[in-house]
Amino acid sequence: MAWGGVLLLAPALLVFAFLFVAPILTMVRESFRTYIPGRVGGVADRFTLENYASVFDPTYLSYFWQTFRLGFEATALGLVMGYPIAYFVARQRSNRVRRLCLGFLIAMIFLSILVRVYSLALTFGPVGMLSGTARLLGLSPNGFTFAEILVIAGLVHVIVPMVGLTLVGTIQNINPSLEDAAQSLGAPRWKAFLTVTLMLSLRGVLSAFAIAYTLCISAFVVPLVLGKGVVLLVANMIYSRFAEVSNYPSGAAIAVVMLLASLGIVYGVMRRLNPRWES
Repeated sequence: MAWGGVLLLAPALLVFAFLFVAPILTMVRESFRTYIPGRVGGVADRFTLENYASVFDPTYLSYFWQTFRLGFEATALGLVMGYPIAYFVARQRSNRVRRLCLGFLIAMIFLSILVRVYSLALTFGPVGMLSGTARLLGLSPNGFTFAEILVIAGLVHVIVPMVGLTLVGTIQNINPSLEDAAQSLGAPRWKAFLTVTLMLSLRGVLSAFAIAYTLCISAFVVPLVLGKGVVLLVANMIYSRFAEVSNYPSGAAIAVVMLLASLGIVYGVMRRLNPRWES
């Protein structure tokens, strides 16, 4: 049985090794090479740690801090907006309405990110219906703060459907009679919801957080379009290193550090989801 399972998995493992493991190893190898201005990529016979040392430069660290901060803010807002949607769908008695809501969420996921981002750019742009939002908030339309708000709005627009679909199944598995029992014992409806339904769905919330946060910190199109050139995330910096200055070693080092940081975040969330990860 063991060998049979290995044979069944062999094609998938080969494809995984060819399309994922090999490129990652290539990226790691490139990150230790020396970059010489004027040429594409690093020198194969010159290995250095300077690419990783430069990542800890305050300029680069500011990009990492901005990425993780905006990602957290957008994820938290996405959870606050996505949970009520999932709760409404999960507790909907009409199968037709439930199917329509699920279809809408799925359609939003499959809708091109570029279309959604440019729709936001037009809405808040000079000719959009919400063009006066920046001045209403006392901000410059081309300023850094308003650009951050637009980037967060774009990230939330992307992750809310994913968060909603992730939490629908979690909430459906919670018996609604438990919340009714808490209310029958004298708890207000809001307290019954917070202490019963919300607490029992925390694992699903953490799973949705991990998925949404990963999408946010790896976003490229959203800050590229809505950041107005002043708000850039790590993914944009990696692209700049590779495509604009052809400094492959520096871009590879930043990518490796970002990969390790992302894996650390996912591992931390998984430890909360499953105590066996702590052993």
